[in-house]
Amino acid sequence: MADDAQIREHNRRAWDAQVASGNRWTLPVSSEQIDRARAGDWSVILTPTKPVPRDWFGELRGVRVLGLACGGGQQGPILAAAGAKVTIADNSPAQLDRDRQVAERDGLELDCVEADMADLGPFADDSFGLVFHPVSNCFVPDVRPVWREAFRVLRPGGALLAGVCNPLIYMFDDAKMQKGALQVRHAIPYSDLTSIREAERLELYGDDEPLSFGHTLTDQIGGQIDAGFALTGFYEDRWGGDQALDRYIAGFIATRAVKPRG
Repeated sequence: MADDAQIREHNRRAWDAQVASGNRWTLPVSSEQIDRARAGDWSVILTPTKPVPRDWFGELRGVRVLGLACGGGQQGPILAAAGAKVTIADNSPAQLDRDRQVAERDGLELDCVEADMADLGPFADDSFGLVFHPVSNCFVPDVRPVWREAFRVLRPGGALLAGVCNPLIYMFDDAKMQKGALQVRHAIPYSDLTSIREAERLELYGDDEPLSFGHTLTDQIGGQIDAGFALTGFYEDRWGGDQALDRYIAGFIATRAVKPRG
């Protein structure tokens, strides 16, 4: 069975390959979007479609923001154009290059650091006023270290904005779901390494697909609380109508959680 380092390396290579193939989450924002953000007209997403409420951010100008597992030239540059001091931490060098390309193209100050979302060693305690973490912890086998590290690097009073997968999306046979049929097959927690055979995974997705993990709500929501956060915001989202599950329930969750003062 692959260990954490092997999973991290596979997913680094896989996301680099996703950049090369033009995955939707690797396509940078336009200069027009950056111009609008500079003028105060901006929005970003933690989940596939719903914009994050603006009041979840508070005052952004001058605030140090960590885009956690947030490469791809999308949310980070928008937040930088809106006035935040943004650092992007991502496991994929190619995803980080997308952010660098936008920063160079549009004259943005944006730091990019290759890092594991579950081990933010490059960053000191209490470094950031906001952590922005769009759906991505489905690519690590254990999500609780992600919450602990986000708590550590946030200053007291700072907020974690996170998008996560509703674990029920991993319950179904994926090949059938892609054809519009919902057949319960898997127990939660789910793992691409143990819940299906490797031969089936390779046939379905190929070797350039990131390894994915379906975490329990106890780990996704309870894990934030156990790390010390106080939850202050919550909403659900769907894929946008192109998935069978969208007809019945939202497959994604967004949370706002605050690191208490004192």
